[in-house]
Amino acid sequence: MDRIESILAAIYDALSRIPGSVVGVVALALGAGAALMVHALAVALLRRIFTGRPFVQSLLTRSYGPSRVAIAIFVVAALLPAMPFDGYLADGAVRILGVVLVLLLGWIAAIAVDIASALYMRRFYRADTTNTLLARKHVTQVRILKRVVTTLVGVVTVSAALMTFDTVRQYGVSLFASAGAAGLVVGLAARPLFSNLIAGVQLAITQPIRIGDAVIVENEWGEIEEITSTYVVVRVWDLRRLIVPLTYFIEKPFQNWTRDNQDIFGTVLIHADYAVPVARVRKKLEEIVAGSALWDGRVAVLQVTDATERTVELRALVSARSAGEAFDLRCEVREKLIAYLRAECPEALPHVRTAVSDDGARGRDGATADGATADGVTAAGVSAAGRSSALAAAAVPSGSA
Repeated sequence: MDRIESILAAIYDALSRIPGSVVGVVALALGAGAALMVHALAVALLRRIFTGRPFVQSLLTRSYGPSRVAIAIFVVAALLPAMPFDGYLADGAVRILGVVLVLLLGWIAAIAVDIASALYMRRFYRADTTNTLLARKHVTQVRILKRVVTTLVGVVTVSAALMTFDTVRQYGVSLFASAGAAGLVVGLAARPLFSNLIAGVQLAITQPIRIGDAVIVENEWGEIEEITSTYVVVRVWDLRRLIVPLTYFIEKPFQNWTRDNQDIFGTVLIHADYAVPVARVRKKLEEIVAGSALWDGRVAVLQVTDATERTVELRALVSARSAGEAFDLRCEVREKLIAYLRAECPEALPHVRTAVSDDGARGRDGATADGATADGVTAAGVSAAGRSSALAAAAVPSGSA
């Protein structure tokens, strides 16, 4: 017994000779090591408890590193005031560790938001369903709300980290408690940020636009490619990108061709002569769309929509499954209808009619009062195409036959 007491006394005497800072560092290291062991056991236990829960499993995997550092920092910050260190240095170290801990917690929260949005979109967003209305609706909502929530998490994290300092906390309290000039300046400076955040929430709820929508913005046709927390990227038909602020779609009018569905009509205008056989052209239109893979089988109509002093206007109305296919179908119908008129109905192409008169020929041939010659040629009705033959007939003397 005496021997044991002597050994303990020797150990105590040896430890008493060690500097207090070394003892404190060793104690902190042991505490951090114990915290890491507890963290590993807790993660393993949670994995077993929440088996089959994709969100929890993904969160434990992706936040494993930040959470290990956070638990170690928490234990060290809790033990540091009790260690034999200088009070001023210990207080500064605790504040720094507190800031790091808050930033790590914000990081873990951002990871949780990203995992939740990814798992939710996985239910709707597949490679074979990117063009469906339901998928685009949910993808747009999740992407906008994810960016808004991530931004709010970042703002709250930075604010909480700064509020750990007394001077910053006092300034923040006085700033929010007063309605002075400083508050107005900060509010005006932050107006674009808050206006875009509010516009993002409005877009997510009301959804005037969605990912993949065909829109016309600033007289440019394109598709909504990306919606961020501050702007929208519109991919124009020639692969240019139009960057538009979020507030534009709340405050200004624009065209959305796929608001409720992607089905859309396309129009083709053809100007033809009055002699055009409308029934034949209508039948040809039906043959063209029937042989096209771009037509959705719903609408194929040809109508005379206008008439001028020289031509009539034929409007072909066709339907397609999307705006892109509608544009290609319009081009195909226009090309084939023009080729048909040139090959089968040349008389249907636009003509310029000119009134031709010959006073000398009318006098010799005994022109009537209404302008008809003896050979039955009416000057007011001669077309440019038959002008030469009409003049030749009018120039022949009546007795030469």
